[in-house]
Order: sequence, then structure tokens, then C-alpha cells
Amino acid sequence: INRVDDMIVFHPLLKEQLDEIARIQVAILSARLAARDLTLRVTDAAIDKLSVAGFDPVYGARPLKRAMQTQLENPLAQEILSGEFAPGDTIVADVTGGDWVFRSDETDTARVA
Repeated sequence: INRVDDMIVFHPLLKEQLDEIARIQVAILSARLAARDLTLRVTDAAIDKLSVAGFDPVYGARPLKRAMQTQLENPLAQEILSGEFAPGDTIVADVTGGDWVFRSDETDTARVA
């Protein structure tokens, strides 16, 4: 008790690693939406925005979950609850001009969140 047995050195995360962590978190969200018969596609621009917003030099990728909730999950939930998407839809989450955009894969109409 109260002794150090080993030291583990953590190196700063690279951008590619952060993107991969964001993709894993998006896959978890996609699985939750699949249970409601919705498909989610997230563009590379959206993954990039998440990984930038979810990175902190001190805490690494820890803020990523909160960034996912505030930037992707909450606005997407608002869209779903307002009836913009129905079961069977494929939702594309993208970033245009710095704003999140959600659209149905079947149409070209986009809604800015």
C-alpha cells in the first residue's frame, strides 16, 4: 500500500488518434440511433470539428464526450424530436461554414443547428 510499482508515460495525442476516438464515439451514437431505426452518417468535416472542440492539451480527449453532447447529440435530438427525421431516415451530420448541418440523405435540403 502507498507505493509506486510502475510508471506509465502518456504521450500527447495526435490529430489522427483524436479523430479515431471521435469516430468511436460517433459509432456508439449510431448504434443508439439504429435502435430507433435511424441511420447516422457523419462527414469528415464534422469529425474534424468534434476532435478540435473535444481536445485539451492538459486533459487530452476527456472533453470529447461533452463536445459530442453539446455539438452533435443535443442539436440532433432537437431535430428528431421536432419531427424533422422519421424512422428509416439516414441522417447526415455535416459542418458548413462552421455551423452544424443535419440533412436527410435522400434530399438536398439542409437544416442548420
